[in-house]
Amino acid sequence: MNSYTLEPIGFIRSTVKGREDAPRQGPEGAPDAWLEIEPQFAKALLGMEVGHELMVITWLHKAKRDVLRGHPRSDESRPVTGVFYTRSPARPNPLGLHPVTVRAIKGTRLKIGPIEAFDGTPVVDIKSASTRADG
Repeated sequence: MNSYTLEPIGFIRSTVKGREDAPRQGPEGAPDAWLEIEPQFAKALLGMEVGHELMVITWLHKAKRDVLRGHPRSDESRPVTGVFYTRSPARPNPLGLHPVTVRAIKGTRLKIGPIEAFDGTPVVDIKSASTRADG
């Protein structure tokens, strides 16, 4: 099996410090947060504007990686499913997908939200959620 290396392009700076502070999904009451882009990736922000909708891809560095099955949303009244059919952070490669809106831009810092990622979460990529960016 091959292994691959991911390099963080930035980090989340948030009031969400751990599981006890975090809603399960962004739209369920998550705050806005700052995404601090590493200086070597600053040129990749060209064209970014307030109001843009993005998919922020994070590495859920505090997630368990050995869980393959569980009850969706930890609700034991729901049937057990494989993690590939859930949005659980516990999975073999704990990538987080966060649909957010750009609220402000200050240099290489983007205020984005809502986002449920913990403070210090590595960001591995950002993609436009709009097809107009492809034109």
